[in-house]
Amino acid sequence: MLKLLKFVVILAVIGFIALVGFAYLGDLAPQSRDTSEPVDLNAR
Repeated sequence: MLKLLKFVVILAVIGFIALVGFAYLGDLAPQSRDTSEPVDLNAR
């Protein structure tokens, strides 16, 4: 039972390291573009 728990903990640590590595090294930046929309304020 202890071996199974140790295996799960090691797997979780490896998964967390992979997630952090992908977040830093992967292309996760959103595409940016300029948008402009007219605004009607209905001022009196």
